[in-house]
Amino acid sequence: MKLPMQSVFRHIKPGDWLTMCIGCVVVVSLALKLWNGELADKVVIKSQGKLYREVPLSRNQRIEVPGAMGISLVAIENRRVRIASDPGPRQYCVRQGWLKQAGEIALCLPNQVSVELVGNHRRYDSLNY
Repeated sequence: MKLPMQSVFRHIKPGDWLTMCIGCVVVVSLALKLWNGELADKVVIKSQGKLYREVPLSRNQRIEVPGAMGISLVAIENRRVRIASDPGPRQYCVRQGWLKQAGEIALCLPNQVSVELVGNHRRYDSLNY
C-alpha cells in the first residue's frame, strides 16, 4: 500500500526538520573544507626512485626526464603540471592529465618516472606511509 507524499511529510516533526537541516549544513561544510586541496608551490620530479628535480610552478617550461625506458616529457603551464609524453606502452600517466593541487601525483611505472605537486604542508598518503 502506497502512502501519498503528504502523509509522509505529515509525520515529520519540526525537530526532525531541524536535525535534517543541520545535518545537511554539516555535510556541505565538511565537503567544501576537506575536498579542496591547497594550491601547490612546486613540483617534485623523480626518476628511477631518485630525486631528479624540484621545480617551482611559477614559470612555464618543459622538462625532459630520463627513465628506464627512455625520455618522459613533463609540461608545466599556468601553475599546473602533467606528463605530456612517455615511452610506456599504456600511457596511463599521460592520460591522467593536469595536476593542480598539492598532493596529486602521476606515476609512469614502466619508465620509473613520477611527478608530485607539493604545497606548504606535506600530507601523508599511501606513498608516504
